[in-house]
Amino acid sequence: MGGKNKQRTKGNVRPSSSGRAAEVLTREGGVIPGFVGFGSTATFELSYVPAVHGAEDIDSLVDADFRMVLRKLSKKDVVTRLKAVQDFGSMCQEREAEEVKGVLPFWPRIYCKISMDHDRRIREATQQSFEQLVLKVRRSLAPFLKSLMGHWILSQCDTYSPAASAACQAFQAAFSPAKQPEALGFCKDEILNVLQDILLNETADSLSDPQNVTAEEREAKYLRMLTSSLLGVKKLLSLLLPSDRAALEDRLTPLLSSGKFWKYSKHKSPQVRGAFFEMVCSLCEFTPGLVQAEASRLCPAVLLSIDDTDPVVLPPVWEAVLHVVSTIPDCWTHVNARKGFLPKLWAVLKEGGKGMAKALHPNLMPLLSKLPGEVTEPDVDFYSSFFTALIQGLSSERALTSQSESAAIVTSFVECLKFGVLKIADDHDRIRSVLVSQQLLPLLERALSEASLQNGPLFYLLTHMLLSWERRAALSGDGEAPPTGEVFQSLLAGFWEELGVLCVRYVDDEEADLQRLEGLATLLQVMRSPETTRTKHVQKKKSARICFSKPEKAEITEEDGVEKPAQAAPQVVEEKILGALQDPHFEDTVCQLALICLTHVNERNSERHLVFLSRLMRSFHTPRLFRTLSEQNSEEEVKNNPAVQFLLERVVVWLAESGRRDTEHLVEMIFSSFHCCSQQEITRILSHVTTMGLPWGVLLQVIQRACKDSETLKTCRDWLKGSVLGEQLLDLTEDLCRVGEGSSHASASTTGGHSWTLISLVLSQNHNNESLIGDVYLEKILEKLHTTLSETKSLSDAGNAAPLVSFICDVASSFFSSVQDCLSLLPAEELLLTVFQLTAQDQRQTRLTDPVVEKLRGVCVAGVQSLVQDCECEPSEGGFLHSAAVWVKTHLLTASLDVRSLQVLVAAVQTLIETVYSVSAQAPPIISSFFNLLMPNQAEWTRIRQALPPQWIGSAVLSNNYRGVWEKPTRDMWKFREFHCLPAHLCVCALLGRAAQTAVSAGHEEAESSLPEQHLTSAVSELLYALQWCREFKFSPALVSSYHALLTEWGLSDGLHSKLPDQTLLERLYSKSLQDGGLWSLTLQNFLSTNNRAGSCIAAIRKLYGRADSLFPVSQSTLSTLQVIVPAMTSKDRETLITLATAGLINWQENDDVHGCLAVLLCCLHANTEVEEDIVKAVLATVMEWRNSREDWFLLSCDLADVACERLNLAVETIRFLSWLLVHHPTVLGGTQWDFVLCSVLAWLETCSESVGSLWNPWVQLFVCESAAIVEKLHQFFTCAPADVLQRLPPELTAEWTDFFVEGIYSLLLPLPVKITETFPEPDDPAFPMAALQSVGSALTYIPLQQLLKTSLPPRFIADQKTNLPESLQTLLNTLCPLLLFKARPLQVAVHHLLDKVMPQLPECDGEEDASKSDDDDRDEPCLSPPASLMAVLSACEELCENILAGVQVGEFAVVQPLSVEYSCILGYLLAWKLLLTFFKSSPSHLRAHYAQYLKRSGSLKKLLLHLFKLMPENPAYPGQGSETKDGKTFFTESLTLHVDKREGFEWELPHLACGVYYSTVQDLPAMVRLWWNSQEKRVSTAVERFTIKYVSPVLSAQEISSVHNSTQMFDSMTVKARQAAREVIATYSVDDIFIELVIQLPQNHPLGSIAVESGRRVGVAVQQWRNWMLQLSTYLTHQNGSIMEGLALWKNNVDKRFEGIEDCMICFSVIHGSNYSLPKKACRTCKKKFHSACLYKWFTSSNKSTCPLCRETFF
Repeated sequence: MGGKNKQRTKGNVRPSSSGRAAEVLTREGGVIPGFVGFGSTATFELSYVPAVHGAEDIDSLVDADFRMVLRKLSKKDVVTRLKAVQDFGSMCQEREAEEVKGVLPFWPRIYCKISMDHDRRIREATQQSFEQLVLKVRRSLAPFLKSLMGHWILSQCDTYSPAASAACQAFQAAFSPAKQPEALGFCKDEILNVLQDILLNETADSLSDPQNVTAEEREAKYLRMLTSSLLGVKKLLSLLLPSDRAALEDRLTPLLSSGKFWKYSKHKSPQVRGAFFEMVCSLCEFTPGLVQAEASRLCPAVLLSIDDTDPVVLPPVWEAVLHVVSTIPDCWTHVNARKGFLPKLWAVLKEGGKGMAKALHPNLMPLLSKLPGEVTEPDVDFYSSFFTALIQGLSSERALTSQSESAAIVTSFVECLKFGVLKIADDHDRIRSVLVSQQLLPLLERALSEASLQNGPLFYLLTHMLLSWERRAALSGDGEAPPTGEVFQSLLAGFWEELGVLCVRYVDDEEADLQRLEGLATLLQVMRSPETTRTKHVQKKKSARICFSKPEKAEITEEDGVEKPAQAAPQVVEEKILGALQDPHFEDTVCQLALICLTHVNERNSERHLVFLSRLMRSFHTPRLFRTLSEQNSEEEVKNNPAVQFLLERVVVWLAESGRRDTEHLVEMIFSSFHCCSQQEITRILSHVTTMGLPWGVLLQVIQRACKDSETLKTCRDWLKGSVLGEQLLDLTEDLCRVGEGSSHASASTTGGHSWTLISLVLSQNHNNESLIGDVYLEKILEKLHTTLSETKSLSDAGNAAPLVSFICDVASSFFSSVQDCLSLLPAEELLLTVFQLTAQDQRQTRLTDPVVEKLRGVCVAGVQSLVQDCECEPSEGGFLHSAAVWVKTHLLTASLDVRSLQVLVAAVQTLIETVYSVSAQAPPIISSFFNLLMPNQAEWTRIRQALPPQWIGSAVLSNNYRGVWEKPTRDMWKFREFHCLPAHLCVCALLGRAAQTAVSAGHEEAESSLPEQHLTSAVSELLYALQWCREFKFSPALVSSYHALLTEWGLSDGLHSKLPDQTLLERLYSKSLQDGGLWSLTLQNFLSTNNRAGSCIAAIRKLYGRADSLFPVSQSTLSTLQVIVPAMTSKDRETLITLATAGLINWQENDDVHGCLAVLLCCLHANTEVEEDIVKAVLATVMEWRNSREDWFLLSCDLADVACERLNLAVETIRFLSWLLVHHPTVLGGTQWDFVLCSVLAWLETCSESVGSLWNPWVQLFVCESAAIVEKLHQFFTCAPADVLQRLPPELTAEWTDFFVEGIYSLLLPLPVKITETFPEPDDPAFPMAALQSVGSALTYIPLQQLLKTSLPPRFIADQKTNLPESLQTLLNTLCPLLLFKARPLQVAVHHLLDKVMPQLPECDGEEDASKSDDDDRDEPCLSPPASLMAVLSACEELCENILAGVQVGEFAVVQPLSVEYSCILGYLLAWKLLLTFFKSSPSHLRAHYAQYLKRSGSLKKLLLHLFKLMPENPAYPGQGSETKDGKTFFTESLTLHVDKREGFEWELPHLACGVYYSTVQDLPAMVRLWWNSQEKRVSTAVERFTIKYVSPVLSAQEISSVHNSTQMFDSMTVKARQAAREVIATYSVDDIFIELVIQLPQNHPLGSIAVESGRRVGVAVQQWRNWMLQLSTYLTHQNGSIMEGLALWKNNVDKRFEGIEDCMICFSVIHGSNYSLPKKACRTCKKKFHSACLYKWFTSSNKSTCPLCRETFF
């Protein structure tokens, strides 16, 4: 037994020992050994597929995959076996039949084992796999049937239903129904052997292995096998042929003679007991001979088990009981009935079957029929005990709680009672006394008090029993059975007599019980009309054909008809049954009870008796009853109709009684009496009731009862259509709608519920498409409702409209939804129009509440649905749809609507369109006509377009998209005033767009094609026009912004142009642009830029304009259109335009539109059109000619206040041309041309400076913008132009530009922002020149530093301002710093750029002042203020920022609305700090310490850091990144470039700037940040540290290490190296024989954590000195605000001083002071030790002493 990994001996090629052993066994013995656990048998039933050498003949029969699966079937793991069984079934289904047949020899034993597995899933899967095997092998299974069939039968009787079902399905797949008995007969002996073996021999331990299976599983399997075996015997007997069954009786004898078998009747398991009794039933049915032989053991086992009420056992027990008493006639000789059987029966019945009445009690009557006389004698005592026990069972807990259990007991009681009466019919007296008096009537009396019995089948079954008795009593007249007939006659008479006494006793009582009266009424109603409860109480019973006696054939048929109500009886029989209960005693009893009730009502005014009388009359409305009631009042014979007389004299009087609340039973009395009245009498009575002045609720009940069924409605038609009811209802409507003071309104409000319900009923109820009341009165009622609803506004002012409108809504909704063709009435259409108008108006106008408005919308929907279902294709004039469309259009054009009112109106129209589409197939033409009516005509479109505010021109002009003019613009015109209502054009466009969208989406393609294209095109184009108007306004007014948000919400922000062909819409926009220009051109431009799919629009545009020369001469609208379409033109067309424009310019003296030609030329040039240099020179020469001939066109050095827009436009186009020339053709400019350009620019800037007061004018602003733009172009040209271009310039040009023109240009430009802000102090003013300020600011960013220092600003100083700066710099700061707070972002950014250039120059002035100060200062660490102007801005901003960010916690992200007041304040604050940090970084080390001390004392830095952690986002990812990645860009890795002319992305500017300021702070002021962080509370410090570690420290540490690595700074005697990966800096200091190495380690949270200084190598330094120097370096790096290199330089300087002989300060143990870099100079007179002044000051103040720190003597 070698190990797996041992070296095999060389040359040893033999297999392993186990393989050799197997080969020897097969070769020598010839026996194939079985596998472990299965053994080897002499038969061919192999348990497994052998896989040993020498078994090739068997291996060849079984596929390798099958072998693998069969091996897994013997595994212990349940999941493995289950998977193997499933795989086996799949393989049987998929493989060929021959492969599957190879498994058959091994399948029986495997099947017999796994089909009895403990796991039910395996058993189910086994049967499913077996089915697949059967389907595949078919007849090849026959040789193995005997081995399989026993366990197959067991599996079909498995207690797990899915497994049994699968086994049965496999059995049916194997054998057809005709072949199944033959197959079972073939294997019957083998099957019985298996079953008998289990029943008689097997035990729990023998069926399962005790070592591998738990006791619980063994017992469960044993019980399952016993149950399956017993059921298997039953199944076998039921399926065998009679001949096979007879042959099997001898084999069954040993089983039945075994005592173990009979013990199963008392087995502890209910399943086993149930299976045993099922098998007994089968034995009695199929082998009666065997049963007779074993009667002595069978009868006690079955008959004495009737008290076994287990749900599993009881049904088979009672089935077995019935089989035994039917099969074994002498069964009672083996059982003592009185002592053994009957006591158990009484006990079970008294307990109500122990909850199994539905299964047990249907067997009682068949059992009674089989009981012999010796068991039931004496009959009276037996039946008395029997029925007493049955009735007592109704009191059991289960019967009281379960209606079905109670019904089963009652049904059994009545059936057995009928049987008892038939069986002992000859004994007349005993029947009456025992069965009726002592059993039936007490049960009825109990039922009258218990609702559960009243609702059960008792009354119905009793009625049918009485019908049966009546038929048997009627047989006495035929002479067939006189004694029997007399008996039943007497029985009926006695029953009715006693029942009458019982009823009178209950009714003739002043305090009669309501429950009993209700039960009695129900009983009499069921007796009168049993068919009403037939379907409710019929119980399906088992069909047991048992004959009680042998009556005549006809009687049997009748009896069967009664006894089997579940079967459908013929109609004739049913009619006979329904009319059969004609016993005169019945009606006598009813009349007697009615008289008693009438007496109690008359004498005692008893309401309960009145209700009972109504219930009686509902079922017994006979003439005799009314005669009886009338005779009670008069002794004379009634001549008139007794029913009419009773109604008029009694019922009407009762109705009129005051204080009566419940009148429903009286109304029912009236209609019950109508069965005995004529049509005229009915009309007279109802008219009388109508005019009695009864409450409206009574009339409502009368009408509701009249409409209950068609027959009643027919009889009441004359009254409903008559004038009496109509006038009453009309008066009621007027009373309800009359609002004001007085009783009318009070009555309307108090009785409004019934009254409005009544009005709603008469309007909505119709029969056969006919209204309930007369049409005249219907129209009048509708007209009144419409009039009232139209006055809603005035009613709302009175404050009481909501209830009234709500009631009208309910009435109208019911009317519209119920009455067909209701809107054919004109008042109905008018009412619907009023409802629509109320839903389409804002609630602020109608003053209706939300619930009322919702009701109105529902009414409108119902009305439109009803209208559209029956209307024509097109709305008729005067109809609802026509009137609604006209009203909506008029309302849009004339009413003042805000966004909310517009939203309500559009929602109403949208709902109308959707409703039309939802109900009508003719919706498209209807909506098309409706849309036509909504559309304004051309004159109306023009009028509402012209009414739009014209301020859009300003933004269009300044954005260079519009070259138009305006006649005499004034400043008030550009002062945009807030809208209070939307312009009509916007409202019309929104409604038409939403209507078209709704129609298209509701009707899909049909609607799109049905809407008229002309009107749809007009609507879409006007919607695009409105959207462009909003864009030009930049959505800035709140109302315009809300309007655009509403369109976006509706999906109309794209203009709905996708619903039209591009060609159609483009033609419309192009024609409007050519015709009107202006905003139409901008609309066309936006359409082309957003919808140019694959160049289709460009091609369409080229087709539209045809030839380019057709657009000349140029008008204002043509110029606007050309500006849009030039980019879409071909190069040839653009060259044509250039030729035409150049010709016009050259011939300017003959051309009236020079501006147009120049504008067209520029449009083509900006479209990158190739142009010859000669043309450019010609145009330039022409422009220069204008300078000489028409200088006024250039507007040089003048005020633009009174200059016309046309002249401004010409000047602007000239500047644009020169700007283009500088960029594209600078080489054409010679010396003269350059002088012309530069001098013109200076003159134009002078004009700008003089015209600041006119910047409210957009054209003046445009002039300033273009003047500043050309300055930018000039600066870019002279700084960035290519060398070859510069060489071709005039030789003196660059020098002139630098020495003269730069100074002149910027001396004019620099004061402009100050002038603008002084002239326009309010940036929120609509006339504020933001565009001019932006252009000037952008140009100023190019100003050279020297020019900035030589400021041309007027002097500005502040009193008491401490400063060391020259006057010019102080003036610059005092002028520009306050502008950081101006609410104009372009100005703030421009000022920041200007000051950022100056900041590095300022510390020099403080350095000179600091050097002039004496070092002998006894104060604490000296501090020095940064520039006062800048600190003043910071102080002003700090308070504002604190107020803005007060509600935000540190670590939360404060979202600031872009370009708001708060945005400007925070932007100015951060820009000021950015400037301050630049100033700080530019300062030398000793000044930096003074500035830091000032910041520390002022607390400004602490406030800054708190603000920053409210402004920085939690995840500062750079915009445009996806999810956060490890190397993703953040605001700390990407620098922020502030552009003056930035137009988008403002939402991320402040967070990015805040991150940049924080990074600069921790980089330049690390010590102060570290000190602040250590002083914060835990929550704040944790948030700061977490953020810094995650986003800042990695970037800052890498930058610090990189700066050290890349530093060019050289130290004498010291070298510095950096390790990027380890975040370490190594400094090596060496002097003579001294060698020092220090390792500086940056912490993970740098710079919040302290920098660690570790010792490296050292030579020639004492330990104490070494420690001092390490401490000094650590102190410098921790407390100095600078980089690592600066700290190392400070430390080296300190060490150098030490070597020079200067002693350390004995307080800080350093030569150089850590913050002010001073030397120890203050000496003690006693010990002569020197100290730093700042150290001594801190020592004195902290110790409260004036002694020397070293010698403790007084320090002088």
